[in-house]
Amino acid sequence: MDTFLFYLDLGFRHVMDWNGLDHLYFIITLALPFDFKASRKLLLWVTLFTLGHTLSLVGNFYLEFSFSSYWIELLIPITIAFSAASLLLPKKYSETSIGLFFPIVTVVFGIIHGLGFGRYFSMLIPEDAVGLSLFSFALGVEFAQTVIVIGVLCLSFLVLKTPKLTKSIWNIAIGSFIFILALGMIFERI
Repeated sequence: MDTFLFYLDLGFRHVMDWNGLDHLYFIITLALPFDFKASRKLLLWVTLFTLGHTLSLVGNFYLEFSFSSYWIELLIPITIAFSAASLLLPKKYSETSIGLFFPIVTVVFGIIHGLGFGRYFSMLIPEDAVGLSLFSFALGVEFAQTVIVIGVLCLSFLVLKTPKLTKSIWNIAIGSFIFILALGMIFERI
């Protein structure tokens, strides 16, 4: 039980770490176009991101993936910028009209984000509890991301009660802000 709780907490803290806001930014950009009515679809996408993240941890542990940390650390803010840029597109190009493109991209982005943590995580996993450690870590990540999603949905609901603010303006404002932050992260890492 101690192993389960340790890795559950580690997964939660991994996402909620104020020193590494990449998960927060990505989940905000993922959640922003949605409302409570579409929360089931949104939670599926969040789970796809967690699945990709977990697959890269499994691959890193069992297959010892060897990727340049420079490129992974550069690709992480690029995925955030790409996601934020999608909020700036006209509604006709939004996630609802592109079908499977965004869910597939979400899994790939999860893999990229997981590769950024994979080497460190592989050093932490006890040999006798690999499956339990990976599972509980993924649950912690999923729980933290769900907390962020609920926060985004609630904040969007409250903000959009303002008569002069539309969903489109809200998405563009937050998307632009996160896009600029992601560009800053990219230029720091170049």
